[in-house]
Amino acid sequence: MQNNGGTEPPEPELPQDPLPFSGRLLQPPTSVSEVCPCDLHNDMCDMNCCCDKDCGPELALFIRCSTHTVRGSKRLCNQDVASYSLRTTIDGYSELQSSIQNEKNYDTFCIYFQNGVDGLFHPPPALPTDRNFDALFDKFSSFTFNPETGRSDTEPQTSAGYQYGDIMQTTAADGQRSIFYLPSSGITVDCVDTNPAAFLNKWSGRCLRRMNIQQHCEHMAALRMDTYINILLSPGRSTDAAPVPVEVTSVVNQYLDGVQLELQLDGDLLPVLQSPSVCANVVFEVAYVVKYDLAGEIVHVAASLVLGSVRDTQVPFEQNYEITFARDGPEVAVQFSGNPGYVVGLPLVAGSVNQDCLQGPQLRSPILFGHNSITGCTLRLVDVTNCSLISEVLLHILRGQNYPQFVASFGNSPLEKPLDWVAIKRTFNPQDSQGCGIPLSLHMEIEWTKYGTLVNPQAQIVSVREIIQTNSSQLALLSGGSSILPVQTSVSFTSVSAPAAPGYRAMPTIDAKLPFDFFFPFV
Repeated sequence: MQNNGGTEPPEPELPQDPLPFSGRLLQPPTSVSEVCPCDLHNDMCDMNCCCDKDCGPELALFIRCSTHTVRGSKRLCNQDVASYSLRTTIDGYSELQSSIQNEKNYDTFCIYFQNGVDGLFHPPPALPTDRNFDALFDKFSSFTFNPETGRSDTEPQTSAGYQYGDIMQTTAADGQRSIFYLPSSGITVDCVDTNPAAFLNKWSGRCLRRMNIQQHCEHMAALRMDTYINILLSPGRSTDAAPVPVEVTSVVNQYLDGVQLELQLDGDLLPVLQSPSVCANVVFEVAYVVKYDLAGEIVHVAASLVLGSVRDTQVPFEQNYEITFARDGPEVAVQFSGNPGYVVGLPLVAGSVNQDCLQGPQLRSPILFGHNSITGCTLRLVDVTNCSLISEVLLHILRGQNYPQFVASFGNSPLEKPLDWVAIKRTFNPQDSQGCGIPLSLHMEIEWTKYGTLVNPQAQIVSVREIIQTNSSQLALLSGGSSILPVQTSVSFTSVSAPAAPGYRAMPTIDAKLPFDFFFPFV
């Protein structure tokens, strides 16, 4: 079309098909196998550049790869990674090894979806109508709203006890059964009181409890001691068996300054509002130990609690809950910590000659192989005049109950082989110390070595030494006149392994006797 002797520019061509609303990302224009950052010269091999396509026979003389990996775009969900390395052949030359792998980028938030007509191979969902609403409601909501129609057709199990993973139940005074709950954190760190406890599922957790000091101190159930101990656990699935009460083994009171003192109680300690800003006898920690028999029935339940005081400035405060399970009876399965050498992170196996080393493990934290650790606590002394008595009590606190005499040299050392056990070296004797030696710290020095082949070495403990630090000062000066004394325990692991020396086989030699004139007349 002409206008005033001129020609108008043609209209731009539009795409025939509209752009899709969604689809796959385009492939990158360049593959990682074609990218080589160290290729600086065209048509020439760059030394030690393993990704250079121009290098051929020169690869045999390379001593290392200047570029080991080449990665794709980090902004994609998946990226290709090209790896280059060298290996030495039997002739002493270098040989290139390259590979391309696809790795996920976990730093990028990716949404995977299906965008096909009718859900690709998935059947189209049925739309609810007036005719099929009841059928759909029974199909998808029968367990939630109508449990009678959702029962399984399998035969009920005849075992009277619990099985692994069964929800534990409690029995009320009127015989009504309900679920045994333990508080835990939900989506947030706040405490949720509807976490069911499962049989043989060892569990521990912590959460934050929010409260109003004046309104909830004496009325919130989660703060009361009787909420956790005045319960009767159902021994199993049978409703005829007598319920099992909870026995309180220890109650520790934690003061506002952090000092803990074990209490001797004849009854329950209920929360008390001492002042408008302080609530005392609040539950901080609850630990259950459940014993069961071979039939899966609960025979005994023990609980230990930590109570304390909370200020309004400490709200929300932390609560800890724990439940462990132990087989009732004298026979206890020995858990190994390696086969045969110790594994880093597993507890050390220890014991005495006439004592079961696995009784009462919940009283103290185990020593984990290869983990140096230090811990301590603050003790409140009642009598600071009897030095010998306090020294004996502190030594018992540092060592703990059933203090072992031997430590297993391997993770699977059998009990019937005494040579596989290492005696703990003790250098402290309260009777040998001049005056009154007050134990303040206990340190365990553990030496270990690598035993076995160079390819698969095994960790072996060769020496365990106990080091107790004492102080001969007067107790009044040591505690600063406040009757508060800090003590600590620690453990360290030291490797005494000798440097590994690889062995080489001797070159073959010819051991043959030849005649005297074998090379005549050449020599």
